This record gives sequence, C-alpha cells and structure tokens, in this order.
Amino acid sequence: MTTIPTTASPAVAFTTPPNYAARLSHFLALKSLTPLWCPTITTQTTPETLSSLSLHLSPPSLSLLSAIAFPSRTAISALSAALSSSTHLLPPRDDIFILAALGKDAELLDRNFLLKFCGGGDDGNCIDSRVRILVPEVASPSGLVKALGDGRGRKVLCPVPRVVGLEEPPVVPNFLGELEATGWVPIRVDAYETRWLGPTCAEGIVRRSEEGGMVDAIVFTSSGEVEGLLKSLKELGWDWKMVRRRWPGLVVAAHGPVTAEGAERLGVDVDVVSGRFESFHGVVDAVNSKLRGFELR
Repeated sequence: MTTIPTTASPAVAFTTPPNYAARLSHFLALKSLTPLWCPTITTQTTPETLSSLSLHLSPPSLSLLSAIAFPSRTAISALSAALSSSTHLLPPRDDIFILAALGKDAELLDRNFLLKFCGGGDDGNCIDSRVRILVPEVASPSGLVKALGDGRGRKVLCPVPRVVGLEEPPVVPNFLGELEATGWVPIRVDAYETRWLGPTCAEGIVRRSEEGGMVDAIVFTSSGEVEGLLKSLKELGWDWKMVRRRWPGLVVAAHGPVTAEGAERLGVDVDVVSGRFESFHGVVDAVNSKLRGFELR
C-alpha cells in the first residue's frame, strides 16, 4: 500500500454507536485525520433493562452478590442510571465487594458512583472499606475473569447487552462460560440494548463512493458494528468485496483482538489490530501509523 504524506488528512470512517462517537472522533481529529461517522448500531437502556437492573440492586438481592463485572462502559452507565437514591443500598457485609471494569471504563466508577452505590452519605466509609475497584491488566472480558480469580462459588452480576436485529456475538457467552470455569456463579442481566440501526446505516459510505470520495481507513470497535455494516451493505446492493475494490488501499482497523476475531469470523479482513485497547488512543495511533507509513513506538 502506498503511504499517505504526513501533510494529508486521511479520511477515517468509524462505526461506533452514538455514546462513543464524540470521543473517537476527537482522538482522530487530534491526529489530523478526518473523521467520518457511520454508526451501524446503537446502545442504550430501556425501561425494561433498567427495571431488570433495579431488581438486582435491591439490598436483599445485592447481599447475595460478591462482585459486579462490567464488560463495557455502557454497562457501567446503565447500572448508574438504575441506582436507587435510598440510603444503605449496599448492605453491611464481612467481605469486600468487588466492582471490576476494563481500562478507561473504570473512570466511571468515581466517588459519585460509589456514594450512590453504597448509599453511604458523605462519610465515604463505603469507598474506603467496603468496595474494591478491580481493573485487569488486559482490557478484555478474559482479562476481567483472570483478575477476578477463583470464584469459590460466589455470585457475580454481569450487566451485558440484549442484542436486537443482529446475532449475539460469542463474546458474552464466552465471558459467562469463563467465569463459570473459574468457580464463579455469573448472574446475567440484560442491562441495555445493542440494536442494529437498520438497512440504510451504511448509506454514508456508499454515498461517498458514488460521489468519488475517498475512505482511507475504517475503524471497528465491536463485532456488532461489523455485522451491522455488512447487513446494511447487502440491503444497499453492496458487499464487503465491493468496498475493497472501491478502495484497494483501505486500512481496516480493530479495537483489540476480540473485535478483530469477530470481524474475521464475519469475513472482514483486518489490517491493523490495536495492541493497546484500554482506550481508543491505541487504535487511533495504530491507524495513524499505518496510514502515514511510520512505525508505532
């Protein structure tokens, strides 16, 4: 592939849902890359998912849990939205309650979140002595499982998405299976919906081609985004081979190995896999390096 001069502004399409779009677009712009947002899925809570979460957050139910494992940033936001303002939400207990989250997602488990979760007023005793924030070295569901260690029959709440309009990727069943294999009793709760945005969601990419525009790279941050794009392309009379033919130098980037594996499973070849996937900085740096033709350090 011919590399792009560093003075150019390569166009990078990305398919993230709305709640991630501004952050990824900002990181791309900081590298003098032109962001082209083409969302293929949306992730959001519903009254039904919030109600399901609330059932698990009542003091009697919460007392049966030892941990909550958040496999996504949206899962934390969903649980935060479901938290009650009642006092003493987290019942007194002898052991430390674990809140486990991936990479930068753990920033959402801040003091305000913990005070809501514990219902402990302003004294902060819950934060200091009753809750432990666990962030695995590897920001992946398998990394969460490894960090949690031996479950010894304890229960862990797993807020995961309910997938609508797409096939559920294997990442969630695999995550729950790995927890069981290490002695945890995972309690699945559909905390939010991941929903396909419909037949025309790839229209921006198709239109750009028809107008003679260039797409230098495309970034996927989940396999659901990939499937959503492929479904829409089919509805619009395209397929992935047509995308590759239209832009033979297109760089396809995946935000971490889980997304890359999902894309390959769906028949989308990946050129760049971010090795630093605790935040979007890793995939943006990797794409920029590939496009500009220099080594990432």
